[in-house]
Amino acid sequence: MPKRYRVLRKCVTVALSVTVAALVVGVAAGYLLARAVVLRVAEERLIHQTSRSLAEVDADTAAARAALAAMNTSPYPYCSDAELTYFRHILFRSTYLREGGRMETGGRIDCSTMLGREALPKEQFKAIDIDRDGSRVYWNLAPFRTSKQATSVLQAGTAYVDGAMQIHSEGLPPGASMTLTLRGARGQPVSPSANGMSFTTDGYRRVDGRLSDTRCSAVYPYCVTGWIAGADAFDMGRSMFAACMTLMGLVGLVAGLWWAFVYCRKWTRGQQLRRAIRRDELWLAYQPVVDIASRRIVGAEALARWTDEEGVAVPPDEFIRLAEEGGFVGEITKLVLRHVLHDLGDLLRATPGFQMHVNVTAWDLAAAEFVPRMEAVLERAGVRAESVAIEITESSTANNAGAMEAIRQMRQAGHRVYIDDFGTGYSSLGYLQELSVDAIKIDKVFTRAIGTGPMTVNLLPQIFAMADALRLEIVVEGIENAVQARYFAAQGKRLRGQGWLYGRPMAAGELLKQVAADRDRGNREMLRGGDGKDRRSSPASASIMA
Repeated sequence: MPKRYRVLRKCVTVALSVTVAALVVGVAAGYLLARAVVLRVAEERLIHQTSRSLAEVDADTAAARAALAAMNTSPYPYCSDAELTYFRHILFRSTYLREGGRMETGGRIDCSTMLGREALPKEQFKAIDIDRDGSRVYWNLAPFRTSKQATSVLQAGTAYVDGAMQIHSEGLPPGASMTLTLRGARGQPVSPSANGMSFTTDGYRRVDGRLSDTRCSAVYPYCVTGWIAGADAFDMGRSMFAACMTLMGLVGLVAGLWWAFVYCRKWTRGQQLRRAIRRDELWLAYQPVVDIASRRIVGAEALARWTDEEGVAVPPDEFIRLAEEGGFVGEITKLVLRHVLHDLGDLLRATPGFQMHVNVTAWDLAAAEFVPRMEAVLERAGVRAESVAIEITESSTANNAGAMEAIRQMRQAGHRVYIDDFGTGYSSLGYLQELSVDAIKIDKVFTRAIGTGPMTVNLLPQIFAMADALRLEIVVEGIENAVQARYFAAQGKRLRGQGWLYGRPMAAGELLKQVAADRDRGNREMLRGGDGKDRRSSPASASIMA
């Protein structure tokens, strides 16, 4: 499987895994959020209900003490029928008191509005708490006991009242409960608890999987505790769980998809190219430019090369297009110029006639700072502008006004400007005259036609004539065989050429070796005088060497 497809599969696999994981995390986060919200709602409901019930207990206790005060001021004989009738009138005015009467301080009932004087229990009852004012509290006395509500008997003096404390659990789940606890003088619970647990201090608690809240009276010795089982609270918030888990699941899914997009995007060619430029991972190959008549190397073209992160060599046309579409092609031009000066700076400084050809894009021509920045870089490197020829494509000059100004500035600085791939775009005599360039590079499509007979080759004389009329130099691209080379050499013009016949694109070190070998060969030919005779001892030879 090609590397790019392996990387694509990896990208899809990782992105899918992360998206699913983000979805699961979102759902889990939704569950935890819903759980926290449900518990908070349950807490607020408990606090509200216990506070309400405590207020009712305070009101009932105040009513009981008021009834006792009225009963103890009875104007009738002790336990007489008139007094019991008087007690009944007092009790009827209360919504919570059910029964009352007289009780000895020892705890034996003497008379009762409900039982009268005859059918009374014989036992003496023991108070579970004695308040600071001497009042006594009896819890769930046998004669008045009920299975549904906690009953307490309050005694002041010899009068007593019995009532069911009003504690409610409206608004709580069906399994919720409310308990009433009598708090002793030292703050300890002195009344039994229905669920085996009693609290006599305010606070919200979680005990054995149950939620509870206790509110204690600031006036009377009572505390109210509300209870909700955790499972009941969660059942109460079932819709909240569904909503939160759905919402957070969607958030996780969107986040996962976005991360997957960003992750996979970094594997796109455009993003890889950005990283390669940032890491200075592009490299240059140099193709010699020769004088066709003498076949001597007179220059070279700098060609950017890039291998992507999958190990695939990307054609220059493709990655230049990616850079243009991404708006960062100018960074490639900077990189090329930097590498040229690093690789061949010494050659350019030492050989005035050697020209390095650098390709410039339409984006560079459109940037007002391009030419001044390039001149500053060359000046710092000590390289003359004449040593760097600028190649622009016909299509990059479509923005005529901007291109003409950039060309004018470059030529004014000393650069020679070439129209690259000439003949494939907007070629015309007027157009070239308007651009005012120095040379044209004939596209290889015309070179390949030589010896094959197509009509394309018939255009070459017209191109030569156009160049002569405008006094333009000519560089021929794509010369790959001797037939093509002889054709251009026979034109009787001073032409330069590029192509595999003279050298493929090569590393800087190899180019330097070929330039040195070419220089040595030229020196030997000069010494022989061009006729094969060694003239090293002749005066002419000596003057040349001098």
